[in-house]
Amino acid sequence: QVQLVETGGGLVQAGESLRLSCVASRSSFAINAMGWYRQAPGKQRELVATRSRGGNTNYADSVKGRFIVSGDNAKNTVYLQMNDLEPEDTALYYCNAESLGYIYWGQGTQVTVSS
Repeated sequence: QVQLVETGGGLVQAGESLRLSCVASRSSFAINAMGWYRQAPGKQRELVATRSRGGNTNYADSVKGRFIVSGDNAKNTVYLQMNDLEPEDTALYYCNAESLGYIYWGQGTQVTVSS
């Protein structure tokens, strides 16, 4: 079992930045990848960015060039640096981890961007 705790959400104005962090609880199983998804009101949950244990990254087209995903394998941590935020980025952001074929989710952290 893997538990995920996200921090770093908040209310910002358009053009500002935020950094999200997610820590996975200690586990005897390897975490193969961690990442971020988001869900806006009335919309489906969508991928934002992911990072494999080897450091490979993947981004949604809507955040490329603005968001950066990074991590620390030793600390089971993943970060999301969000720059030049737009009102369309407003959503509940969820941390995600994959371990031995199982998918785990955090409780989510709210990001609100005002225009």
